[in-house]
Amino acid sequence: MIEAKPVVQVTGLDHIVLHVNDVERSKRFYCDILGFEIDRDRGRQVFLRAGSNQLGLFALPEGQTLDTSTAVNHLALRMADGTKAGVKAALEAQGIKVHGRPGDEDCVYFEDPDGHRLQLYTLEDQQEH
Repeated sequence: MIEAKPVVQVTGLDHIVLHVNDVERSKRFYCDILGFEIDRDRGRQVFLRAGSNQLGLFALPEGQTLDTSTAVNHLALRMADGTKAGVKAALEAQGIKVHGRPGDEDCVYFEDPDGHRLQLYTLEDQQEH
């Protein structure tokens, strides 16, 4: 196999953008439930920060319909601490439905207010890998 030098060298992801129906509602969810911090708030575009990573929440363009079933499979978010059972209980106490995935019901999956699928990656998950 010949190793080619890349045209540019990517060192990581700067941010991911999700289109949402209601920026304020989504901002509250990501900040109040998941602990993201506001980096920049431009009204229809908000950038949130978790550690060195950013998530952009952009208002859905006028006349478009949000389809989260094919846009992104899921975002896996690494936790600073916590167990799967503790994280599930905390989310469920907020009225958030938590589920696993086929073959691994112990995973912590749930949806944001627009239906984007999220996974919380706990310390237990990190120790398993």
